[in-house]
Amino acid sequence: MRKHILVGVAGLSLTLAAPVRAHHAFSAEFDADKPLKLEGAISKTEWVNPHAWIHIDVKKPDGTSEEWMIEGGTPNTLMRRGVSRDTLKIGTMVVVNGYQAKDGSNRANGRDITYPDGRKLFLGSTGTGAPYDKEVKEKEKK
Repeated sequence: MRKHILVGVAGLSLTLAAPVRAHHAFSAEFDADKPLKLEGAISKTEWVNPHAWIHIDVKKPDGTSEEWMIEGGTPNTLMRRGVSRDTLKIGTMVVVNGYQAKDGSNRANGRDITYPDGRKLFLGSTGTGAPYDKEVKEKEKK
């Protein structure tokens, strides 16, 4: 009887865990050879694990705008670096440096964010293989 209960609990756990998105390495989704700089107003934030997302409306040369989704580190990591819901208010103009998605969509992995007052904070996750990781390793060698 005990064995059947354990099997049932294990099966239920797997069923509930199935919808969770797998964590990924930088190179699985983003292209280090396609750096970009986006300027726009924050339109939405998503404080979810494993990565927070910042949505910004970027004006195109023709005057129209398009929404970009910027992937950041985990919400906890971002808050420790000074990026929070209070610093990412809807309508705030920001500059984001990052790397475009390999599929060419309006998604990017954010490297850093610059606020209107000039503060620049790191958005990314270390240990994912993003270009920032390579620069840090080079500095540590010196």
